[in-house]
Amino acid sequence: MNDTITVTGIIATTPRSITTDEGLAISSFRLASMQRRYNSASKEAREETNWYTVTTFRALAEHVAASLNKGDHVIVTGSVHIRDWDNDGKTGTTVEIEANNAGPDLVFGTSLYTKTPTANGDTVGAEPVGDSDNPF
Repeated sequence: MNDTITVTGIIATTPRSITTDEGLAISSFRLASMQRRYNSASKEAREETNWYTVTTFRALAEHVAASLNKGDHVIVTGSVHIRDWDNDGKTGTTVEIEANNAGPDLVFGTSLYTKTPTANGDTVGAEPVGDSDNPF
């Protein structure tokens, strides 16, 4: 069973990209997602940060490497995996997101989008869908 999650946050590390010997592109980065919580008893708001490791594969990994940078506000959707770890007596829990989608959060700025050509030269989604007289 896969649990799907959508998270908004700030890229906290420079995205790291590799290509395996088999030609699989992989990119990953740490994502800080902040929430403001209001405590009605103390009448104070405090910020809490959740940390995620985001991993992308194939074309998405290539696009992340070319498009996203440390400090960018992003939206990420994917499968969430929670793993406990133990390393030299230190233990912890890592929350990982295997991303299906990732991109800039347009609440914080604008973006210039460029479609990537497919192997046959077409662009994905280049054909309009629906009523061509209605832009919406």
